Amino acid sequence: MNLNFKKEDLIFQKEVRDFIKKNLSHITQKKTEQGYHLTKEDMVNWYNKLSKKGWIAPNWPKKYGGTDWTVTQRYIFNKECAEAYAPDGEYTFGVTMVGPVLIKYGTLEQKQYYLPKILSNSHWWCQGYSEPGSGSDLASLSTKAEKVQGGYKINGTKTWTTMAHFADMMFILVRTKSNCKPQEGISFMLLDMKTNGVSVKPIITLDGSHYINMVYLEDVFIPNKNLIHVENKGWTVAKYLLEYERTNNAQVASSKKALSKIKKIAKLHMNGTYSLSSDRYFMDKLANCDRRIQALEYDLLNVISNEIKGVSPATEANKLKIRGSEIQQELTELILEASGYFAFTHQSNSINMGMNEPIVGPSWTNTSAQKYFDTRKTTIYAGSTEIQKNILAKILLEL
Repeated sequence: MNLNFKKEDLIFQKEVRDFIKKNLSHITQKKTEQGYHLTKEDMVNWYNKLSKKGWIAPNWPKKYGGTDWTVTQRYIFNKECAEAYAPDGEYTFGVTMVGPVLIKYGTLEQKQYYLPKILSNSHWWCQGYSEPGSGSDLASLSTKAEKVQGGYKINGTKTWTTMAHFADMMFILVRTKSNCKPQEGISFMLLDMKTNGVSVKPIITLDGSHYINMVYLEDVFIPNKNLIHVENKGWTVAKYLLEYERTNNAQVASSKKALSKIKKIAKLHMNGTYSLSSDRYFMDKLANCDRRIQALEYDLLNVISNEIKGVSPATEANKLKIRGSEIQQELTELILEASGYFAFTHQSNSINMGMNEPIVGPSWTNTSAQKYFDTRKTTIYAGSTEIQKNILAKILLEL
């Protein structure tokens, strides 16, 4: 890969910078910079701007509304968004997850109906995978789909469902067959969240915020036309989707921006006395994190390059997820350590209050504890680190 910027790349870089400067809300930018969770309105406002520009789905083929960008352009776009503290697309499940699934496995009718709604942000999606007692061992899911006239009747519970309280649609895994190997009795379906029998209850996380939920399904009807691929073959679809989810979870651009911020913080003189740059132990951890991010970045660029050529991320997605999630935790640990006792001054719900509260200590310490707590989950979702390592071991060692 040659990542030296050509003249056309520099022109594109300026175009991206100008677009962000013109279209990104200063309030959204400030919230992202200071570590607050964004509202749905914050995110949709930005995604609508991207949609209008035709930049909402860079990972899609051009004929379905993608950008057809080169590896370098994808790199430039992600880098410039991170530099400007633009929303990173973490919650665009329609674009990053179900969209690629529909493109590969959907019928013509499904593509024609759902893809334009995803691109226009008309549909906000959530993911119905995890269940109480069935998260990392996804094949053990028990939400049941019973065949009825015209479709399926669904009963069960989904948990840790991000943004379900905002969602219009859910892509869901259900059990359609029991007397078989667990993976062979699962189907992948699309659920309208307004359907009778769907109820959403909040889960409040360690950082005091609400963005994940329990979703209860009681005699919920899903029509036959919302089955993706083939009945009892949903495991194949689920694995394909997870490859993209795990690649997205690498979060390289935002991690690089966070690292740059920590480097600047390390040079500051806390309370007019000393700077962290004189703390050899802290700087050693910072340097190690820097090296790991650089290695992760090259791995991600290789995956993007292959993806553009039509090569699936496969085992590389597992590796990116492991390293990326660990690095996100390292970065919040470094910020927390740098914050010292200031980290404990703001333990209230940072989403609903923090922007208008008086700040004690440097502004960058205001959400350090909340971000630390929030990133404890990164090594669990999309398949825990232990599960990822087991998958890699089985594949690479041909067990």
